[in-house]
Amino acid sequence: MARFRAVSHEERLTLVEHLDELRVRIVVSIVVFGVILALCFWQNHLLLEIASGPLPDDHRKLLTFGVTEPFTTTLAVSTYGALILSLPIFLYQAYAYALPAFSEAERRVILPILLLAPVLFLAGLAFSYFVVMPAAVNFLLGFNEGQFNVQVRARDYYSFFSTTMLAGGIVFQLPLAILAATQLGIVKVEQLAANRRYAYLAIAVLAAALPGVDPVSMLVEMVPLLVLYELSILLARVIRRPGAAGDMATPSTQER
Repeated sequence: MARFRAVSHEERLTLVEHLDELRVRIVVSIVVFGVILALCFWQNHLLLEIASGPLPDDHRKLLTFGVTEPFTTTLAVSTYGALILSLPIFLYQAYAYALPAFSEAERRVILPILLLAPVLFLAGLAFSYFVVMPAAVNFLLGFNEGQFNVQVRARDYYSFFSTTMLAGGIVFQLPLAILAATQLGIVKVEQLAANRRYAYLAIAVLAAALPGVDPVSMLVEMVPLLVLYELSILLARVIRRPGAAGDMATPSTQER
């Protein structure tokens, strides 16, 4: 029978039941995404207005080429909006499906991380929208402006906006990745602190690989990543409990 609730660690399911549960959760995610996509397309004017917010007033009227581009661009923006709004549902479905594989001690680590993920994702979106996008847009539109007649194409701008927003939301998950790695015993906090310079180098490479192509947005994106890394180490030290490794190693009822 298809399940919408999370399966407990002690329950035993056959292969067919596991596949049936996976099918149901995929269908639920697709249906939710479809409904949210329809709502976003219905309110596409609001989404387009929000997305064009970082642009200067004299560039708000974006250019399109061809008969179909206004429709395809609107559909693309609505899809990105629906993807962002559907993310909590996707995370819950993935968590509920994978839950039986984790013991009680592991669940105590994973559940707070799962609850914090949407908060950090929204923080990343807000930072990208209010800090990264204005800095990047002002730099790029003002660069050598006396030599170019700068016109902003709708498809290119909204693609840049969407990828920048998604990248900001994803990279703000850095504390969760570090916290999960330390709590599950994959890496020690002392190792993270000792290899700080290598982490800084990796963060610089990551900031350069993010959608912003200019040095201003790279530096703006790099600063919060460095802060998040240091906060992650501090948080991992604060919540580290003596004997946690022993708790994690305790076999569950099903493993016995």
